[in-house]
Formats: sequence, structure tokens, C-alpha cells
Amino acid sequence: MSTDNTSTEILNDLVKINNDRIEGYTNAIENLEAKDGDLKSLFIAMIDESRKCKMALSNELNVLKADTDPGTTNSGKLYRVWMDVKAAFTGHDRKSVLENCEFGEDAAQTAYKTASEDEDLPNHLRVLVLEQKSILKQSHDKIKALRDQQVS
Repeated sequence: MSTDNTSTEILNDLVKINNDRIEGYTNAIENLEAKDGDLKSLFIAMIDESRKCKMALSNELNVLKADTDPGTTNSGKLYRVWMDVKAAFTGHDRKSVLENCEFGEDAAQTAYKTASEDEDLPNHLRVLVLEQKSILKQSHDKIKALRDQQVS
């Protein structure tokens, strides 16, 4: 496979991960209780964060003369179904929402780590991937800290 094809595949995988984050946080906002306004603000910021990441990835795909994949990952779709099923049994309490969000953030970190380690990824794209991974890691850590503050 050519370097451009590999880069296109990697960048589109990361676009899908960001699409998953956008859908996941949109879903999380819908499941929040009125008292969790602080989380709504945080989740809106994370949606915006993923939109910015997606735009930067799309710009690189345009340079490669490739289309940006509008979809989500299969695991992302499965994650959202699992999140809906779990919510039906556990309710939409703050801790459950944060646990589900942390699960999604872990998946994003894994995807970005895998992408950054691909030997066929050109250096300038690796820099972009690592910058975005760092940004998303900060969000992951915020979600984890908030989840850790919750009592069972």
C-alpha cells in the first residue's frame, strides 16, 4: 500500500473517532439530569474540540486529494448501543454518564496511539496526530477526574 493510501486510511480512522466523540457527547448531553449543567458545558466544549480535530484531519485529506469519511467506527456504533442498553438498566446518573464517556475517551486514546506509531505515516502527519492526541488526553483526564470524584 502506498504512503498516501496508508495516510488516508489513518486520517479517516481518526475522523471516524472524532465523529464517535461528537455523537457520544451529544448522546451524553441528552442523558444528563438538570443538575449536571457543568457537564453539559464540558461536553459541548469536547464536541467543539472534536470538530476542530476533524477539520484539521479533513484539511490533510484534501491535500492528499482524498474524501473525508462521514461515518463512525463500528466499535463506536457498538459503544453507543452498549451505552443505551446500560442506561436502560442503570439510569442516567452522573457517574454512569462519566464512566461511559471515559470508556469512549480510552478508545480515542488507543486509536491515536496506534495511528502515531504507524511507520508509514509521514512525519508532518505524525506531529498532527500527536498534537491532537495530547489535546484529547487532557479531556480524557478531566472526565476521569470527574468520574473519580463520584461516590457509588
